Amino acid sequence: MNDDVLAPIPPLLRERLEAVSTATLATALFRRGLRNQFVQGVRRLSAPGRRMVGPAFTLRYIPAREDLDVVAVFRDPKHPQRLAVETVPPGHVLVMDCRQDASAAGAGGILATRLKVRGCAGLVTDGGLRDADDIAALGLPAFCAAPSAPTNLTKHHAVDINLPIGCGSAPVYPGDIVVGDGDGVIILPREIAEDVAEEVFEQEGLEAFLRSEVAQGRPLPGTYPPNEETLQRYRESVRNRDLLISTEI
Repeated sequence: MNDDVLAPIPPLLRERLEAVSTATLATALFRRGLRNQFVQGVRRLSAPGRRMVGPAFTLRYIPAREDLDVVAVFRDPKHPQRLAVETVPPGHVLVMDCRQDASAAGAGGILATRLKVRGCAGLVTDGGLRDADDIAALGLPAFCAAPSAPTNLTKHHAVDINLPIGCGSAPVYPGDIVVGDGDGVIILPREIAEDVAEEVFEQEGLEAFLRSEVAQGRPLPGTYPPNEETLQRYRESVRNRDLLISTEI
């Protein structure tokens, strides 16, 4: 396994991504021609809080087969689902490809608790999660297509970990950066993550200013998108803020 996909996120990159929205990231990726990085059909199960940010550690399921997927398989510590939970590095997000089938759960409350204890940054599946109320109360960022009581064995057969997968129609490569918030989950290719994060960090500042302008009664024409007059007011607000910070220091 390539050590790069297991590497933690540099602190500055994590700090910037925790400060930006998936919506702004989606637009930045669209500018680069990437239209399919948003995980379709999942929603946040956990309570709102700090944005989920972490490298992807992947688990792939195929359809279950009745003679293979029996409860006894979980006694094997090398079962791919259990192995994924025990080997995902701290700070990473476990991303599960359940083929967009939420009629059974890809994981449940005990496994989610283990992920939290191990320092996992979050859990994402395009299928279901069982013990939904327990997971929601854990404090572990969790995203799924729907709560679902049936065990994964009824529909899903875990086959391999940390290989490229599809999750909610989005391609996910091990080590890609996963960002989740109230709008959903977006997959940021690792090789462009730092450039995109720098761009969107600056864009978030501008958009916060534009929201305040609209809230104060400014019309959309000339404000969003901003014309040169609006941009000049924004630059002035940044200068005044920087000046205030420098005098306080």
